[in-house]
Amino acid sequence: MFISKIMTRDPVTVDQDADISHAQELMSKHQFHQLPVIDAHNFLIGIVTDRDIRSALPSAHLEDDPGKAEWKRFSQIKIKDIMTKEPVTISPLYTLQDALLLLQKKRFGAFPVVDDAGILKGIISVSDLLKELITVLGLEEPGTLLCIIVENKIGQMKKIVDAITEEHVSFGSVLVARYWEEGKRAVFPYLLTQNIGPLKRKLKNMGYTLLDPMDWYMDR
Repeated sequence: MFISKIMTRDPVTVDQDADISHAQELMSKHQFHQLPVIDAHNFLIGIVTDRDIRSALPSAHLEDDPGKAEWKRFSQIKIKDIMTKEPVTISPLYTLQDALLLLQKKRFGAFPVVDDAGILKGIISVSDLLKELITVLGLEEPGTLLCIIVENKIGQMKKIVDAITEEHVSFGSVLVARYWEEGKRAVFPYLLTQNIGPLKRKLKNMGYTLLDPMDWYMDR
């Protein structure tokens, strides 16, 4: 799944010479937390967040209704004074996996999507990525997640898939992750059923170890 398919196209943007009151109004109106900053040619030159605006204004100004003169004084602050220049961006040709890895590394709320020339094409947010991940994993349908510990060798996944299929159980998705014991992997099938008692007994009889998914974590 490419980012170009799931990003928000034609995002709300702001000019670097706009004052922060304008950016604050845009964020409030559209319920956004970030605004890409572009020039006249749609070239991305920065990004401004609600946190940038809060940092630029005294707390008293945010809590109380400011007078006209006070607001005019603070509105002299321009976007270019508080924006993040050369923000981290993502290509429309990146995949969902690429974006999730970048999100884990950078921990930003959103990424501007730009082409090779630096032209803004869209924006992708954490909520966009989570929504798409939920769709890809089939989590919108009710089901049950299993955690099966297997040996890290060819053929194990086929055995598990065959065992589940023989029980006439449908898959939502399957994920494979590393396990803290050398030579092992953790397999997480999301199954579209609540009745997994017979399947769990079958897998255990096949010699597999089953964990409660809540007891598994990558950095153990």
